[in-house]
Formats: sequence, structure tokens, C-alpha cells
Amino acid sequence: MTTRAPAYRGRFAPSPTGPLHFGSLVAAVGSFLEARTRSGEWLLRMEDVDAPRCSMAAASEILRVLEACGFAWDGAVVWQSHRIQAYAAALERLKAASRVFPCACTRKELADSGIAPDGATIYPGTCRQGLAAGRAARAWRVAVGDARVSFDDAVQGTIVSDLANETGDFIVLRADGLFAYQLAVVVDDAEAGITHVVRGADLLASTPRQIFLQECLGVPTPDYAHLPVAANAAGEKLSKQTRAAPVDSSRPGPALIAALEFLGQRPPPELSGATVSQIWTWAQAHWRIDQVPRGPALHCSAMQTPLGLRNHGV
Repeated sequence: MTTRAPAYRGRFAPSPTGPLHFGSLVAAVGSFLEARTRSGEWLLRMEDVDAPRCSMAAASEILRVLEACGFAWDGAVVWQSHRIQAYAAALERLKAASRVFPCACTRKELADSGIAPDGATIYPGTCRQGLAAGRAARAWRVAVGDARVSFDDAVQGTIVSDLANETGDFIVLRADGLFAYQLAVVVDDAEAGITHVVRGADLLASTPRQIFLQECLGVPTPDYAHLPVAANAAGEKLSKQTRAAPVDSSRPGPALIAALEFLGQRPPPELSGATVSQIWTWAQAHWRIDQVPRGPALHCSAMQTPLGLRNHGV
């Protein structure tokens, strides 16, 4: 007898570049609750393909804090750093299908190009028709042509992207020999059988590129839901770069309740004295993704520090 794959398989995929902060916790809470309330699986993947920026110490700390917060994932943790051959095989498939081309351009040469919504350079097509004489390939890019990508996001609504004008031909193998995030995520989600991706809206601009790659590789496109990201008083996404405070694993309850409030779930005041287990029981009984606020970011100045979390109604 064959075992049927679950109708819902989600995942949480942090990059181990620093400790788990409130912004990452919000994404974990939203993706976990959407999976569990739909009787689905919830997988955990460490997105450490960008090796120079990641560390095993950070990854171990993230896992420890997730466990302290009561998260339970299905199966073993997947590490992108262990999956380089899968990305290489996908690139060879793209080459065989003539969907990619070598690029010799340097950052200096592209400095005057347009800038995409996520801050990346919009590639002007310099090497699309072949490398100039005497130039060697530094990277590989996907040729997007005149592709337009549209999808319905469960939180942000209908998204339409003109790839040629918004990103241009984008990189899948970097000049430093590392595989790009866009390719790694598509390969990982496809091989894991991910049916639904719930993540932060900071990755919303990446989604059209990933859907295009899914089409190029002939793999299924998951359903998407992009949660608003937590921003500080300056409007900056909480991150290691903006010195976001780590989640206090010794008292995870306040952070979990703050995350539920941030996601529009309205936990009752009496939950403030509850255990982690009791918080999750309430959350799974009351989770509704249609209550999540629409928009790319929400201000959360009261949640940026452990002190703020302790004073946030808990």
C-alpha cells in the first residue's frame, strides 16, 4: 500500500546568520499555525547556502530557541549546505533547456543599471546574446524574456510582476561559485513536496522569480502567503543588521503572545499567565489567516527588545 502525501506541507526556513529575533518568530508562528490547523506537516530547513554569512553556532541557537518556544517539526532538519549537488543538477537541466546563459559582467560594470524593488540590480542584458570576445563567464543567469508572472497571495492579494522590467535576467550561480538563493529555494521546496509557503513579505519580490524558475524546471508552484514583516521605529525590517534583540528563550510566552497579536489573532489578556503549551492550544484553536493584516510591514517598536516584550501586555 502506498502512502499518500499530505494535502498540506509547509515549512519554516531561517537563514542562520544570527539569533532568532521577533521578526523571524512571527514567520515561524504564522507558518506553523497555518500548517497545523490544516492538519498538515511543517518542515524545518536551514538556508545556509550562503556559507560566508552563516554559522553552525547560529543554526544551533535557532534550533534551541524554536524548541524552547514549543515548535515541533516533522522529519529531520534539512541543510542547504548539504544539497549542493541537487542545485548543480538543476542548473544542468536549465542549461540543457537553454534557459540560462553565462555572464561576464562585474558589479562595477552594472553600477549604472536600474534597481529592483528588493534593491537588486536590474540586469540590462549585456551577455544575453553571448560573451564578448576575451570575456570569461563569472556567473550564470536565467533569461526571463518577456515573462509576466501573477499569483494570488493569501495575505497580500493578487501580485503581478513584469520580470524583464522589475528584475531582468537574474543570477542562479554567483561569481563566487555559490548557488543563488532563488534556485536553492525552488529546488528544495520541489523536492520536499512543499504545497504552501507562508513567510515574510520581505521575500514577496522574490516570489515571481521563484515561480518563473518553477516553470522552467517543470516543478509545481506552491500556494503563497506573505506575512507583514516586523519593522522598527525607523521603518527598517527587524534583522541582525538593524540589531534586533534575540527572542528570550527563558521566557518564550511573552514573545509568542506578541507574535500572535502582531498577526492579528487577538489573544485574550488571561493568556498572559499561560504556559507555552496552553498558548499553542489557544492559538491552534483560534488561528485565522484572514485576520493577518495586509501590507508589507508593521511597526512593532514595543516588541524590539526583551524588555519591550515583557511590557507588551504580558
